[in-house]
Amino acid sequence: MTLMQKVFWTIFFFGNATSIALWQYHPDDFTFFLVCFIGLYSILGLHDLFFSKRNLNRLYPVVAYFRYFLESFRVEIQQYFIANDTEERPFNREERSLVYQRAKNVRDTIAFGTQHDLLEENYLSLWHSLKPTEVKDETKRITFGGPDCTQPYSASRLNISAMSFGALSHSAIEALNLGARKGNFSHNTGEGGLSPYHLKHGGDIVWQIGSGLFGCRTLDGRFDEETFKEKAQLPQVKMIEIKLSQGAKPGHGGVLPKAKITEEIARIRLIDQGQDCVSPAMHPECQTPKQLLHFVAKLRALSGGKPVGFKLCIGNPAEFLSICKAMLEEKIYPDFITVDGSEGGTGAAPVEFANYLGMTCLEGVYVVHNALVGTGLREHIKVIASGKTASAFDLLTKLALGADTVNAARTMMFALGCIQSKHCNTNRCPTGIATQDPARAKAIDVENKSERVKNFHKNTLHTFYELLGSIGLDDPDKLLPQMVKRRTPHGLQMSIGSLVKPLSTDELLMSSEINHWTNWWHKASSDSFSVYDDSFLK
Repeated sequence: MTLMQKVFWTIFFFGNATSIALWQYHPDDFTFFLVCFIGLYSILGLHDLFFSKRNLNRLYPVVAYFRYFLESFRVEIQQYFIANDTEERPFNREERSLVYQRAKNVRDTIAFGTQHDLLEENYLSLWHSLKPTEVKDETKRITFGGPDCTQPYSASRLNISAMSFGALSHSAIEALNLGARKGNFSHNTGEGGLSPYHLKHGGDIVWQIGSGLFGCRTLDGRFDEETFKEKAQLPQVKMIEIKLSQGAKPGHGGVLPKAKITEEIARIRLIDQGQDCVSPAMHPECQTPKQLLHFVAKLRALSGGKPVGFKLCIGNPAEFLSICKAMLEEKIYPDFITVDGSEGGTGAAPVEFANYLGMTCLEGVYVVHNALVGTGLREHIKVIASGKTASAFDLLTKLALGADTVNAARTMMFALGCIQSKHCNTNRCPTGIATQDPARAKAIDVENKSERVKNFHKNTLHTFYELLGSIGLDDPDKLLPQMVKRRTPHGLQMSIGSLVKPLSTDELLMSSEINHWTNWWHKASSDSFSVYDDSFLK
């Protein structure tokens, strides 16, 4: 027997006998409590020993529950008492504190020097200029809309990334949208559809159409043109985004656990309330690159000429080049491409998908930007980077690698009061943000939290423009990949690069040189996304 099994049997036999004898000899509240306490301990211990399905309970009756209790607070214990300011994942204490401070409009400076190891391998940094400058106001917004777009949209350099009503509470959605309206930036709906809470406060909307077609589908799950047209032509909807994949779980459909599906969500999405809502892994309207582009053209026409693009996480570069080939052949161009990174977040993802699939945002943006340049398409298409973004430096690195604007999701949740408890998929979010529990959602003061969202956006961009000026630039479009430095294993600083060399305009269309890019280009087909990956990188 284990020690705790011996303890249990000792208490069971001698503890019960002693407590009952004491109560009979001297009945009072204390002895009565002692009899009840030991009796309950004995009943629970007998259940653990003979009926429990858990190994720990059978070997350590009753006391095993203390382990489960402490484990339920493991994340909080680690955050508050164990981890230092720079070691947590996915966002460390320093990053979260920075967001909280900027959201609250309080001091965001530090004292006594950096806590980072500046000589750490792969550490990213910038070389400053001895002639700092100021960023020109006219460069602080970017216009979305290619040659076929009749309703272009002027966007902020930083916007709210895709988070669905369903994944987030209605109060959280309202606060985000009101903050977007106050700060003059956009709010992506996520694939859960265009809900009344996205429209209530009048903030600019990017409507995402995922593989589940939520909000514009028929009862049998097909695309409903009339429903889409009616919603897409609302003045508040500024752009349309087709979701092919997302960074946190590329190759897997979106997941909304049934615990979070209310009657209202089921009605908005046209889904069954009694089971998990799992979107198809493949978009039903975009089975090939050409189908994707024709769907882009259809949505642009139905929306009245608004910017339409698609979102994806980059895997095999040859498959993205298949889309580029289709653009050249069909002469149909999306107005933008959103590149999600494998470090991106989600409320529910299989562990293996989150940990091992897809390129990071910086790698993906680099590939997309160069592919568009090399095929002569970059002038028609804007690139949005959607990955982990907590600071102005995160924003700068994504723009340097080729993005035009950046979307942030989890840091916008921090601005609302998220504490990174990692209970997003349980419906028990302690801050009322990632839950459909109405009692928890009431904790969010929409007006107050919208101010914090606005403040975080404003203060992050302010620091970004200061950082840009510190390296001598007056325009974000002048950023280049080589301006970001990476610490090598030998301790030297080298300009950041990717697995492959950058491309010049139209190089893929004219070059006969054999390299990774041309190898991927020759394998790519406009008729299929699938390309067999037999390439090797060195």
